[in-house]
Amino acid sequence: MIAPDLTLADLLGGFVGLWLTLLVFSYLLGDNFLFRIAIHIFIGVAAGFSAVVAFYNVILPQLILPLLSGGEVERLLLLVPLILSIMLLAKVSPKLARWGNVSMAYMVGVGAAVAIGGSLMGTLFPQVRAIINLFDLQAAEEGGSSIFFQFVNGSIILVGALTTLAYFHFGTSAKSDQPSQRPAWIEWLAQIGKIFIAIAFGVLFAGVYSAALMSLIDRLYFIVDFVRTILRPFVS
Repeated sequence: MIAPDLTLADLLGGFVGLWLTLLVFSYLLGDNFLFRIAIHIFIGVAAGFSAVVAFYNVILPQLILPLLSGGEVERLLLLVPLILSIMLLAKVSPKLARWGNVSMAYMVGVGAAVAIGGSLMGTLFPQVRAIINLFDLQAAEEGGSSIFFQFVNGSIILVGALTTLAYFHFGTSAKSDQPSQRPAWIEWLAQIGKIFIAIAFGVLFAGVYSAALMSLIDRLYFIVDFVRTILRPFVS
């Protein structure tokens, strides 16, 4: 006898979710076989889902179908990614792994270019623009904000950005046998930047901890609600 508002699919899904949740919670007792089963299932499902999404959203519409029904020029252009993909599969075999180095080099080069371009266009330039806008005191006055507060806020953010960049400045020594060292004024700025970095890491840790706590509450609520639903016909 089960609750009338539960279908067989809901019941099976609930039991699987409850089982996996308990397996993950078993990590509280230390690293164990049950926890590793849950991790392996998660990695396997994630890998399978990623492979299916990549095939139907990338490989099939952008490689296989154009090769079968595309024009002659399009097919010739697609031979390059096809050959690189086949060479990449050679990394599976230790004897043929060197044939996949060309594909790996291409992927690393493109990935580095995309990462650098994304960092510049998506992080550095918008950060510079945002800092400049903070010192637009006339716009702050027109918007009804305090000019003094706007100036202090912009100054703190400007100092934090500059000192954080100074922290990641690495100097070089004139002689190769001596350790690299930074000028004294950059070292002084780097110490201030270390404070801002510590504050940023603290905020990030608080956000991660809060998200993990919310996930824990959600899982505990799921267990209680599912068990209550199952036992409802027996206690009513």
